[in-house]
Amino acid sequence: MSQFFTVELSDPRFESDNLRLITVKSPALKKRADISVFVPDVTLSEIKGMVILLHGVYGSHWAWTLKGGVHKTAQRLIIEGKLPPMLLVMPSDGLFGDGSGYVPHQSENYEKWIVEDVVNAVKEQISGRDLPLFITGLSMGGYGALRLGAQYPTLFRAFSGHSSITEFGQLRQFVEDFEELSTSIQAQESVLESLLKNKSILPPFRFDCGSKDPLLEPNRELHEALVQHGIEHHYEEFTGGHEWPYWEKHIVDSLLFFGSLCS
Repeated sequence: MSQFFTVELSDPRFESDNLRLITVKSPALKKRADISVFVPDVTLSEIKGMVILLHGVYGSHWAWTLKGGVHKTAQRLIIEGKLPPMLLVMPSDGLFGDGSGYVPHQSENYEKWIVEDVVNAVKEQISGRDLPLFITGLSMGGYGALRLGAQYPTLFRAFSGHSSITEFGQLRQFVEDFEELSTSIQAQESVLESLLKNKSILPPFRFDCGSKDPLLEPNRELHEALVQHGIEHHYEEFTGGHEWPYWEKHIVDSLLFFGSLCS
């Protein structure tokens, strides 16, 4: 019996590119929400981990696949023997305004949607078992991944962020009505604050940013603060901006990072 009141899973006869779709009524959101899942072409027993990928503002569950082709990237890496078979789990952020921030709001909990409902729905409908869990994201999704990875250090084996927002207030430059968003949430917390909370028990994590990205300086400041606080991490800068060609290329860094920690 499902733990969700309603859940719909796509029919394998009509699926393509090893993508499965789930629509589930989320207790955390009190409404339906969508998840895209890349399932490698192997037996379920061969799957070694689950990677949650969080999209940025304006996007939804399909962004990582249909704008970034991440499922094709993962499949190539698996075939080349560089990545163990892993589920790629791509939820919507809950579709609040231009972006929910993946944080608890006054009436819906967009954080709990990711760390509980999404994980449980995929386990129930696809994997059938607990798997090593990883999380990454881009921009707003980078903020979500870094913050949630730090907030739940025993849930995630590792986490990463690409072109990440590092403080909630940085969302102002991307969303149409930041005031509505800021009054809807329970608290504004920076990535650094979340990391410092669990400084002694953080799992491995990495983040990167493009040399022409408007978020480059905040990412550099986060890196410098982590060095000052003695928090082990891996930070890289690459050529590129706040754009899909950058994320399409550098998601490989996170996938290989996670794959190395699967065994």
